[in-house]
Amino acid sequence: MQNNKQIQCIAVDDEPPALQLIEKYIQSITVFNLKGTCSNAVDALALLQNNTIDLLFLDIQMPHILGTDFMRTLTNPPKVIFTTAFRKFAVEGFDLDAVDYLLKPISFQRFLKAVNKVMKLNLSANEKNIFNTTSEKEIEIENNSIYLRVDRKNIKVNLADLLFIESLKNYIKVVTKDKTFVTKYPISTLEEILPSSFIRIHRSFIIAKNKIESFTSEFIQIGKYELPVSRSYRHEVEKNLKKEI
Repeated sequence: MQNNKQIQCIAVDDEPPALQLIEKYIQSITVFNLKGTCSNAVDALALLQNNTIDLLFLDIQMPHILGTDFMRTLTNPPKVIFTTAFRKFAVEGFDLDAVDYLLKPISFQRFLKAVNKVMKLNLSANEKNIFNTTSEKEIEIENNSIYLRVDRKNIKVNLADLLFIESLKNYIKVVTKDKTFVTKYPISTLEEILPSSFIRIHRSFIIAKNKIESFTSEFIQIGKYELPVSRSYRHEVEKNLKKEI
């Protein structure tokens, strides 16, 4: 995404009321600049080709082509937030590195939560310095804890408090029972050192198995968080978790 002050975005939905609602929400966010709206993938492609777009609000269930399939046709796709009335598309949406997945009817509060995720990804050069700038720094487990570089400090994270880790491209979001922070490490670095009490359920998520409250073949519930299980990890996750029962 561009490192300018405004985030250039478009919205695509074949249902006029849903499109009008998203347009209204977008226009209420001062850092968003809505470049256009459209009701189908063909018009969306024209907007993408003629404008520099940072963020795409995209309905999934549309005539002629699914929004997820449309994303696969794009060579250099922008960030995407999928919108749909069908929960069954959620896992596929996350597999496409979607920033978020909004289930209709979309409340403004839920929209803002997705916007906050976008803002974390839209880091300027100065903002990046707020986070860790030593991504190659080695991480070691010592006394069931790890130290991560955050805000120019080494923050101690007790593994017993860790709920899950989410990949944000070159950054990770670390969620514990008390706090959440972002730091610059690839998720693979954490996957290599974490013990077997943690499991990868998606290319974007590593979770603590003992924090799981419930699970299906598609989602895992940890507290207030519902995390997707991707198809590529599903078999291993189910086999692993059934051993714990």
